[in-house]
Amino acid sequence: MNALLPTALSLALLFPATAMAQQQGVMDHSMMDHGAMNHPSSGSGVTEGGQSAFAAIEEIVTLLAADPATDWTNVNVEGLRQHLIDMDNVTLRAQVVATSTNTGARFVVWSVDPDVQASIQRMVLAHVATMNGVNGWTLTAAKSDRGVTLEVSGTSAEATMIEGLGFIGVLTLGSHHQAHHLAIALGHDPHK
Repeated sequence: MNALLPTALSLALLFPATAMAQQQGVMDHSMMDHGAMNHPSSGSGVTEGGQSAFAAIEEIVTLLAADPATDWTNVNVEGLRQHLIDMDNVTLRAQVVATSTNTGARFVVWSVDPDVQASIQRMVLAHVATMNGVNGWTLTAAKSDRGVTLEVSGTSAEATMIEGLGFIGVLTLGSHHQAHHLAIALGHDPHK
């Protein structure tokens, strides 16, 4: 007997639309009975939104909905979604050529895709404006035809750390993204 049969049977009893879709080999989201499902607040233990951008938006929306002082006339969740698209483009689609310097590294960040080029420029220039001087590091960036050139300098002793972090590691420093995402969702545009 198939070891998965008891699990499949349990799922079929709990979520008939889901079981039917799975039997057909397709998971049709529109067929799911969301009302019958346990939500994390009901103790199911499931907390992941399934996709990182979706989960980041869900976290912000939950926070805003729970705050009675939220001014919904200023909320711009679509702006946050656009920013997360930029983050995705820069993290997954940008090309990076790194060169070591005596005090850090130079990163040529580029793409042939105009949408990714625009994301690179928005993200890197905003990051430099926010993080220049943090940890005593100097960050400078200049636009190029296909993206940007980012230079990160610390002390000569920190050069190895900067090189090891690489372009994307440098962008993650400071844990400022969560507050940044909330500000964007509240209608503030830190990229201007």
